[in-house]
Amino acid sequence: MSALAFVQRMLTWRLFARREEESGIFSIIKWWELRRLPFNLAVGATGFVTVIVTLAVAVITSEKFDEPLGLPDPPIIALFAVIGYGIGANVCFTVGWVAEILVKTIWRERAGAFGQIHFVFGLVFSILLTLTPAVLFTGLLFLRVLRR
Repeated sequence: MSALAFVQRMLTWRLFARREEESGIFSIIKWWELRRLPFNLAVGATGFVTVIVTLAVAVITSEKFDEPLGLPDPPIIALFAVIGYGIGANVCFTVGWVAEILVKTIWRERAGAFGQIHFVFGLVFSILLTLTPAVLFTGLLFLRVLRR
């Protein structure tokens, strides 16, 4: 089995799967908390890409337009923003299992695969939200270049 096939199997079977008997409160919390590290790794890796792209845009715009687009003044603010974003992402992650417990309590059997669906959408949303600054500043860079 290739490394890529192994990773795909782990993602599809382990990360998103849940056994039917895992529906109690502590089972729900355990299921979510076992996914916190992969969630943080995915969002963190995406954040790393965003930081690199944003810094590249800042360097390019600083050289070409004498203004470091996307770089706060003072730059240390960016560090606080990254830390705050990480904390906020983990608070939202925790809200995921709280919401699932509430849904299971209120709708019982009809709750079905809410937790799994909620996790997938939350992960995708978090990754897209984390990429937003890179896309925004890259787009602004292209607009400036086109206007010149």
